[in-house]
Amino acid sequence: MKSDYKRVQEDFGRNLKKIREEKGLSLRALAAKCDLDDSQISKIENAKWDVQLSTIFELAKGLEVEPKLLLDF
Repeated sequence: MKSDYKRVQEDFGRNLKKIREEKGLSLRALAAKCDLDDSQISKIENAKWDVQLSTIFELAKGLEVEPKLLLDF
């Protein structure tokens, strides 16, 4: 059985990917916009990386959205 934390991690990753794709951004393009590595973003989207609050703000900046949108899943 999955823990609540793992479920939230997966939901966050799916939401991030959905927003990224809606914006028409590749992993590489988003990485360039928010000064992160594309492999790190991929790991976040696939729930393989624990995302930090500072990273959520960087992702939001790169996606040109409010950080709370990334947590609205």
